Amino acid sequence: MFPGLSQREVQKAMKKLGIKQEEIDAELVIIKTHDKDFIIRNPQVSRVNMMGQETFQVVGSIEEAEKDSKAEINEDDITTVMDQTSCTREEAVEAIEESNGNLAEAILKLQNK
Repeated sequence: MFPGLSQREVQKAMKKLGIKQEEIDAELVIIKTHDKDFIIRNPQVSRVNMMGQETFQVVGSIEEAEKDSKAEINEDDITTVMDQTSCTREEAVEAIEESNGNLAEAILKLQNK
């Protein structure tokens, strides 16, 4: 990390600067973006706290996966829309799909029918 310093000296210097580092035993890290997911396998994850500001450092084998244009729909989403609009399950699924997974938009669509 720092040339010419031992691990012990580095930890001592970090402590003086108010930096705390913790290793996390992670199995998989997924970063979701609008159009794709970054999947990091066999990650080495460090949690760093520097004067109250937390950051994560992730190192590993990275894969990029494009997202399907179709929204992921789960049972909780369907139930929420049905409860809010008193619609059928089929109507709720259709509204969620048309709204690309946006529940508020799906509910408004069904309420304005």
